[in-house]
Amino acid sequence: MQRRYSQYTVQQLREEIADLTEKAQKAEQLGMVNEYAVHQRKIVMAKSYMLNPREYRRGQVYEINGSPSEKFEIAYMNGVFAWGTRKTKQDEIVNEEEALPIALLIDRLD
Repeated sequence: MQRRYSQYTVQQLREEIADLTEKAQKAEQLGMVNEYAVHQRKIVMAKSYMLNPREYRRGQVYEINGSPSEKFEIAYMNGVFAWGTRKTKQDEIVNEEEALPIALLIDRLD
């Protein structure tokens, strides 16, 4: 039975990230695009559990890792997920509401 990342210690999360990174690299080398994407998503989730969700607050605006032309404004937090609105740099709304793992939020903009 697989444990949840919320049950891992920080050291176990680091080991999991290293293992997933190695698997992602192998999948990429073999041209297994879907498997690579799955490992990348798992890495983001594991990294999210290494962060403190209490440091993320309603109204804060972040750049989204991998989407430099967009920003994300937090409406509320639920565990390691920030719920909010994705916008362009010109404040045009891209999605009404969505959840992102906090490891994707970088460079506070506000």
